[in-house]
Amino acid sequence: MRNMRRDNDARSDSSGSTRHGSPDSAPCGSIASWMSGMQARAGRGLLRVAGALSAWLTAIALLGGGGVCPAAHAATTAAQTDAKPSAVAPRNGEVGARQEAPVTAMPSGAADGSTSAGSKSHSSTSSTAQSAGRSSAAASVNAASAAAVAATAPLPPGDAGAQAGAAHVLNAAAAALPALADPVASSFAAVHAGRNTMATTADNGSLTAGGRRQVFTFEQLGALDPLQLRGVDSQNGVPFSVRADEVVTAATLHLIYSYSPSLLTNLSHLKVLVNGEVAATLPMPREQAGMLVARDIPLEPRLITEFNNLNVQLIAHDTQGCEDPASSALWATVSNASALDLTFSPLATKPDLGLLPLPFFDRRDIRRLELPFVFSAKPNAETLEAAGIVASWFGSLARYRGALFPAQLDTPPASGNAVVFATSDDHPAGITLPTIEGPMLAVVDREAPARGKLLLVLGRDSRELKTAATALALGETALAGAVQTITHVDAPRPREPYDAPAWLPTDRAVSFGELTQPGELSVSGYNPDVIRVNLRVAPDLFTWRSKGIPVDLRYRFTARPAPDRSTLNINVDNTFVQSLRIPAVPSSMLDLGRWLNRLLPDHTAQAQRMIYIPPHLLTSQAQLRFHFYYDMPKTGECQGQLIDNVRGEIDPDSTIDLSSFPHFMALPNLAAFANSGFPFTRLADLSETAVILPAQPGPADLSLYLMVMGRMGASTGYPVTGVTVGAPNDMSRHADKDLLILGAPGQQPLLTTWEQSMPFSSDKDARRWPLSNASFRLTNWWYGNRGGVRTAGRADLSLVNASGDAILTGFESPLRRGRSVVALIAAPGQSDADLMSALLDPDLVSQIQGGLTVVRGRTLEVVSNGDVYYVGRLSPIQYLRWALSEHPLLLLIGGVIAALIFAALFYRLLRAIAARRLLD
Repeated sequence: MRNMRRDNDARSDSSGSTRHGSPDSAPCGSIASWMSGMQARAGRGLLRVAGALSAWLTAIALLGGGGVCPAAHAATTAAQTDAKPSAVAPRNGEVGARQEAPVTAMPSGAADGSTSAGSKSHSSTSSTAQSAGRSSAAASVNAASAAAVAATAPLPPGDAGAQAGAAHVLNAAAAALPALADPVASSFAAVHAGRNTMATTADNGSLTAGGRRQVFTFEQLGALDPLQLRGVDSQNGVPFSVRADEVVTAATLHLIYSYSPSLLTNLSHLKVLVNGEVAATLPMPREQAGMLVARDIPLEPRLITEFNNLNVQLIAHDTQGCEDPASSALWATVSNASALDLTFSPLATKPDLGLLPLPFFDRRDIRRLELPFVFSAKPNAETLEAAGIVASWFGSLARYRGALFPAQLDTPPASGNAVVFATSDDHPAGITLPTIEGPMLAVVDREAPARGKLLLVLGRDSRELKTAATALALGETALAGAVQTITHVDAPRPREPYDAPAWLPTDRAVSFGELTQPGELSVSGYNPDVIRVNLRVAPDLFTWRSKGIPVDLRYRFTARPAPDRSTLNINVDNTFVQSLRIPAVPSSMLDLGRWLNRLLPDHTAQAQRMIYIPPHLLTSQAQLRFHFYYDMPKTGECQGQLIDNVRGEIDPDSTIDLSSFPHFMALPNLAAFANSGFPFTRLADLSETAVILPAQPGPADLSLYLMVMGRMGASTGYPVTGVTVGAPNDMSRHADKDLLILGAPGQQPLLTTWEQSMPFSSDKDARRWPLSNASFRLTNWWYGNRGGVRTAGRADLSLVNASGDAILTGFESPLRRGRSVVALIAAPGQSDADLMSALLDPDLVSQIQGGLTVVRGRTLEVVSNGDVYYVGRLSPIQYLRWALSEHPLLLLIGGVIAALIFAALFYRLLRAIAARRLLD
């Protein structure tokens, strides 16, 4: 849909308020006569010149006589209508190409917010023209989407023959909004019910005729807090997107909001904007001021494209005279429990490997990825390694959404997309496979009545199957068509420790330009958004007794006309770090600031500061935030309008440097595993990791394994091409690896074999945690509570019933010192859903700590810290300083011993000197 400026609307009939026959119209007679003759003599090619000339003559008449020339204005309108006949009706194939912006009629009973006819008609028409002329991102709808929308929402029949300047209601449903909104229950329970749960891609909401319907709250769309609107003109909103294989055919906004009782109802209102286009205008009656109210607002689906912005704009005034644009009385709040109700229709697409990861993963879809993996009845280790590679690739794409991969043995899901792993001799039943001629990838449509597509990962044997999976994940082979044979794949290069693409390098300074997209580091206006820089760091950085993480910050700002409270505020997540003053323009030539802060031609200045982030704030996943706060100048009452022309920018050459910090960490630390997959992700390809499954793994074990591999890929941004899958009876092959153990106590024999090494033991339906003994207390005293040792509490818990629990535990490998073991254990009768939810839900992940955590539904309890061991390396002097700083008593004892040694040495030396003197 292409946007076009409708100049006719801007110049629509304003002569209705002209008084014909009045003395003011006398100067217009000669102009009207001249214009009539001009039209009679001129051809069509001169009409545009005549129109421009008539407008100029009309302006002269207005200046001379103070009136309006109806004849000249009519001639102008006629000339424009003749010159642009194609602006009225869209051509064939341009459905919705040149439609007026939606005009929302004010409901009856809302007279306070409406304008009267006559003197205000021209300003109202001009406002409508400005709205219609806006250029919008909603204009770029692909041909398939436009055709589908045209089929479901045809244009009004009057569009084809509409006269220039004649407005019509594009969305008639929006015009029928009631004068008063619906009050929200004071308990607010219905509003908050279910708002924190995010659907997965397997949950298609409620099915409709030819499509589906789904509701997303603002919180699910990214608004973690209610949207705040402040001042005379402000807006806020949420982004949303539509899958590439779907089109929106209906949309309704369930808006929950409140506003200030101080607002004037005849001047204040809320505007709902979709991609910059006005979708509805909401009155703000005084009767509901200060209340939490709700409205259902139909949205025009033709405004919705693939990537969209839904904004609410506040136009607020509390006086008809001069007002303070920053007054605290000008406010409105939109609840993040507001919801967007969308109805989708599918678009038919052909199977094509070139579209991957579509349709199996779509970055436009904000829902959690749920993609079934289909195996034969008994997949072997290499097949599971191939599946882990593919799962980690999808996990790296899903990132913050999270990903689930339900395992299906020998049977595909009833409907929907899925990934199938098969070889010539080992393949699931009920799936038609192409002839396998080597490592192959294919995308096929599912047989009716099932809907969706299958991604086939194929090979003549398990080795070729793993080759096909590696080619898919690394993307080194150009894919096209429905089926493709992989002829060659270069072996991936060996990974170096801590070189994960998603992690900040620790061997050099990293610029902010490497961490953000272009345009994300600059803001403008007095109420700008926060500049955000996402940081993912290795969790084992040893920052003990350091000033902090150095950041070489370079930034630009608009110099203030006079000294005020303007600052650049720096936060890590929601924690304040530092505030930098934004200086004013020096008024004196003798002021050093005039020469140190040289202004650029656009009245901005550059600055550079070295700041230090406190070490405890830089967690494995952190966000560095910069907020330019510009103090609004007080110009005085009725002293002119505030110009919103201030800007702020963080230079992309600003850097953060982690190269001075060694890698050293106390384990077990389940928080590092839950947030970053550490210590397994030390090498991004997991080439030093072995996953030990039960001898006969079931679908639940395989689903948990695939989910964890997806988490590893999301953490590192790299597929797990080096992971090894093993069994409990072959542990000697994996002695020099970090081990990830999965399975229930009755199915995983290692939980019994290694009972003495872990803070957990199992006995049929019971589990035991040994109480802290003397040796543990001695070890704990030596390592202390600081210097990297986590401080999660211990509980004297000796026996817990097995029903309904899941366990995460970590300990040092019994096979090799310095190697780690993490066990994910679901007790008999316990669904793995709680364990997977704990690893995917950000609110629950933050509660996983220590050496042993028990999961009971959505309740997590840290039971034990476990026996501490260390990974990484410190220099001898640094280690000695750290150990002695933890134990001043040892420092005192060491000092006494050193004094005695020195005393003994000097005693012997002085005795020798004395004996020599006696001999002399």
